[in-house]
Amino acid sequence: MWLSWRVATERALYGENGFYLRESPSRHFRTSVGASAVFAEAVLRELLAVDDALGRPPEVDLVDLGAGEGTLAARVAALAPADLRARLRPTAVDLAPRPPGLPGEIVWSPVPPDRIRGLAIANEWLDNVPVDVAEQTPDGPRLVLVDPATGEERLGDRPAAADLAWLDRWWPMRAAGERAEIGAPRDDAWARVVARLAQGRAIAVDYAHASGGRPPYGTLAGYRDGAAVPPVPDGSCDITAHVALDACAAAGERAGATTAALTTQREALRALGLTGTRPPADRARTDPHGYLRALVRASEEAELLDPGGLGGFGWLVQERR
Repeated sequence: MWLSWRVATERALYGENGFYLRESPSRHFRTSVGASAVFAEAVLRELLAVDDALGRPPEVDLVDLGAGEGTLAARVAALAPADLRARLRPTAVDLAPRPPGLPGEIVWSPVPPDRIRGLAIANEWLDNVPVDVAEQTPDGPRLVLVDPATGEERLGDRPAAADLAWLDRWWPMRAAGERAEIGAPRDDAWARVVARLAQGRAIAVDYAHASGGRPPYGTLAGYRDGAAVPPVPDGSCDITAHVALDACAAAGERAGATTAALTTQREALRALGLTGTRPPADRARTDPHGYLRALVRASEEAELLDPGGLGGFGWLVQERR
C-alpha cells in the first residue's frame, strides 16, 4: 500500500494505537523541557512579561501545545508567584490521554482554548505536524510515496497546485534528486493558534531552517529509545522533520499577528537571563554545597544554550495586541 508521507505519518503517529497515543515522549528523545526545570523558569519569565503587558488581568492563559506528559505546564504553574498562580489558567494540549499524576489545575485538552489571552508555547510541536515530501525530477516536483510497512519509497503524482505554490515561494528545488518537505500543514496549524490569540504572545520552538538555507535533501528522520532510526511510518517510532519557521511566521501574520521575531534558542534564553557561566572555583572551598548547586545549574543552562544542540533550535515569537 503506497501512501503520501503526510498520510502515512498521520496514521503512524496519531492513528489507532499510534506512536504518540501510546508512548511517553521522554522515553524516546531529550527535549528542552525534559533537560531540566531551567527551561520552565525561562518560560515563566516570558509569561510574567506577557502578564505585565496585559496589565495583570483577572485571568491569564498558559497554553502548552504538544504537551506530551504535561511537564512544562505543570512546572511553570508550580514556579509561578502566588499572585500569578491565583489568576493562571494552564492548559496542556495533546491528543494522548491525560497523564496520571498531572496536577488537577492543569486542563488537559485535544484542542487549544477558543480564546487565548496570555502565552501559548509550542515546544517541538510543529515538527510532528505531518507533511508531504516532494522530489525534483526533470519534469518538475513529484510527491514521494512510501510503503508504511517497510519505508520503501517511490515517486507519485505532481503535488497539488497550492503545494506547488508553497514550494515555489518557500522551498524551491533546483536540481533533480533534491527533496523538500511541504510545510503548508504546519503554516495552517500555527495560523490557527495565532487566530485564537486574543491578546498576548505565541512562541514556537523547534528544529528549524530558513529560506536560503534549506537542506537540499530534506530532514525527514525517525527516533526510538533515544536513538536515530530509519523513518519507517509503521507506528514503531517518532517521525519528524525540521520546520520552515519563516513560512509559519508569514502564516501567523496573515492570521492577525502584529509582530514576528525569528531567533535561536541560544539568543532567546540569553535574553531571558541564562548564561551557562560556571561558578568561581574558590567558592568550592568556602561554600562547597552552594558551589555544587551552582555548577549543576550552569551545566543545565549550558545544555539549553549549546548552539550545536538545544541552543540551535529556532524560536518564532509572535504577538497580538
